[in-house]
Amino acid sequence: MIELATPAPVLPTNLRTVDEFEQWQQQYAHEGSYEFVRGRIVEKKEMKQLEAFIIKFLTRLFSATSAYQQGDELFQEMDSYIDDTRKRRPDLAYFTLAQIVETGEGIRQRTQFAIEILSESESFQDVTEKVQDYFDAGAVLVWYVLPVSRKIVVYTSADESKSYKGGAVVSAAPLLPDFQFTVSDLFA
Repeated sequence: MIELATPAPVLPTNLRTVDEFEQWQQQYAHEGSYEFVRGRIVEKKEMKQLEAFIIKFLTRLFSATSAYQQGDELFQEMDSYIDDTRKRRPDLAYFTLAQIVETGEGIRQRTQFAIEILSESESFQDVTEKVQDYFDAGAVLVWYVLPVSRKIVVYTSADESKSYKGGAVVSAAPLLPDFQFTVSDLFA
């Protein structure tokens, strides 16, 4: 039996705000995950097995931190609102307990710390745009994990970054001082 490919959904091009985008999402049932960036609906691709392993490593490590013990979370694909025209869904996003409580009250939140895993389809422009968005929203730290080159690029601003690989220790200090590991352990 031959399976036919499901056609890609037709995405509207006339939406201007996050509110309009979210109304469209509620009105139409959609499979998949989307970000909204200044009128563009950006589809997030399905997670690959290597990405799932990276997510598992990081979330388990985070569960040993004092922040986690206080109720903070490292959420996968959680909405992070930049402004009224941009909403991102980082691969992992850090939210404090206070933010989580406010989310339950309908208050939109912005992550202070985003972790993205570079996908094969992302361009350099995509990466720099995402990093800029997170810092525009008040993030203090962004990690970009590059599985193919087995390194992590740590951004402390949209214009300042440092690459780590091999035996280098990556730390989320000062935001999360006990969230750290050796890069080679992530890719072991």
